[in-house]
Amino acid sequence: MLKRSRLWTVIFFVVVGLMLAPSAALAQGNVVTVLGVWGGQELEAFQKVMQAFTEKTGIEVQFEGTRDLPTVLETRLQAGNPPDVAAIPGPGAMKQYAERGALVDLSKHLDMDVLAADLGPAWIELGSYGDGFYGLMISADVKSLVWYRPDQFAAKGYEVPATWAEMEALMDQMVANGDTPWAIGVESGAASGWPATDWIEDIMLRTAGPQVYDQWVAHEIPWTDPRVKEAFEVFGKIVRNSDYVYGGPAAVLSTNFGDSVSDLFTDPPRAFMHRQASFITSFIRDANPDVVIGKDVNFFLFPPIKEEHGNPMLGAGDMLAQFNDSPAAAEFMKFMATADAQAIWVGELGKLGTNAKIDPAVYPDDVTRAMAEALAQAEIFRFDGSDSMPAAVGSGAFFEAPLMYIGGEDIDSVLEFLEHAAQEAY
Repeated sequence: MLKRSRLWTVIFFVVVGLMLAPSAALAQGNVVTVLGVWGGQELEAFQKVMQAFTEKTGIEVQFEGTRDLPTVLETRLQAGNPPDVAAIPGPGAMKQYAERGALVDLSKHLDMDVLAADLGPAWIELGSYGDGFYGLMISADVKSLVWYRPDQFAAKGYEVPATWAEMEALMDQMVANGDTPWAIGVESGAASGWPATDWIEDIMLRTAGPQVYDQWVAHEIPWTDPRVKEAFEVFGKIVRNSDYVYGGPAAVLSTNFGDSVSDLFTDPPRAFMHRQASFITSFIRDANPDVVIGKDVNFFLFPPIKEEHGNPMLGAGDMLAQFNDSPAAAEFMKFMATADAQAIWVGELGKLGTNAKIDPAVYPDDVTRAMAEALAQAEIFRFDGSDSMPAAVGSGAFFEAPLMYIGGEDIDSVLEFLEHAAQEAY
């Protein structure tokens, strides 16, 4: 009896195991794991995106948040347990993961003809490596913007420049009128210097062109290259000239980047232009509640410098990559490429979507809609260079070097400092 009882017990658990195994596999197939850095408002927005995906597909999304994504992701990769999808830092990281075979080629699951029509060539190029497509940009922050007050321009007879020659003429006209062209601040705590890197990157794209920019970011040309030096010097002609920037170099170094735009709103204005990304509107609203974005302050595109390089768009944004070749993960990536998914994300956050079919009504104001249109029309988009470089260079030496340069250090010694850091990091 005892033996028979044990036999039936064994049979029972085997049968139960067989019954549960398919269910467990099915449950696992209906879950996609996502690793990202989002918290606060961004996480709330992403939770709404995840909910919409689950309602549409029945697939659950499990999100894991971390402030140290590169380390956590590397640990997971080394353990053979990567997330299905991760929000990676940008194209530089994407290429590194693709080179080691860690990423799924999204062109295996996405209709690339449809995707090209929805996103446009700039976003396809940004997410491509070799013969594959590995990085999906779901939103962007535009950086190639100059903010100004239309009423003050009109009162002074200033016209928005369409070329760099016109920009130089405008700066000289302002100085001749006793006005200061630029408000610039590069202080940002431990990250001080990053606003200056954006200036240099924007200029580099326009003086050396996108291909050389890519070589520079990948350290395929040295920091001492004359084309890199030229970009620094174009910036230096403005930032190291007390006639061109309010308060001169000392004020640039000591003024927080978010506070510097306030110089446009004094009476009379301390400065008339401010180059900063699309997110500066939140700083303007916080410091000047009565200012109407789009009426009291607006933007124009950072003008081209050398005609042959056109007018590329510099920015940053949110890029997703797929690490596990599962049907659930493929469905999630398909969803995130759609206008419906991106509309939820950007509508909650005021970011700019990459899908050109997003209903413009989701954006909070006409200025954001205008930025989205400019982004959609950009033939060339390049990701923030410092964000694409190894941390020791991008958020290390490259943040520090402009502070040295603005402070009066010789350009050649600054570039040699950067080249030394790059040789150790790459």
